Amino acid sequence: MNRRGFLNALAALPAAGWLATPESALAAGVELEFDRLQKTKAEWRELLELPRYRVLFEEDTERPYSSPLNDEKRAGLFICAACYLPLFESTHKYDSGTGWPSFTQAIAGRMGTKTDYKLIWPRTEYHCARCGGHQGHRFDDGPRPRGERWCNNGLALEFVADGDALPELRT
Repeated sequence: MNRRGFLNALAALPAAGWLATPESALAAGVELEFDRLQKTKAEWRELLELPRYRVLFEEDTERPYSSPLNDEKRAGLFICAACYLPLFESTHKYDSGTGWPSFTQAIAGRMGTKTDYKLIWPRTEYHCARCGGHQGHRFDDGPRPRGERWCNNGLALEFVADGDALPELRT
């Protein structure tokens, strides 16, 4: 990044916010079959184990290669560990070699994104569109044809194998 790009990134910090929301998904023609879930951080803290809470609602990152979901290869769905909204289909999971579960795309309308400047260089951070739980970061270095890598914290997900019942969405 050159000096001008760095200064432009700094200038954009106050304006950084959600780039895609459930409302923008509707505008793009993606019909949502869920309402936003409104819970306080205190309510989430009571429902979730501390490591999961930190990843989902304090935007922490788990250690690479620490999640058993990194090696999950069965057919099924990956759902938000907070609200149980399905976020990824197993057909879009691949081994990125990064140590985190990675996907080539999310289920349409299920993610909100924002620009993250925590490492100075801008990254696309994504969150569950229903509960706002932090999932991970999206990069443009994935496999063809989309070229996307949705790099997810395993603690932010649960896996439901094909044939198993999905849990009811949290209220």
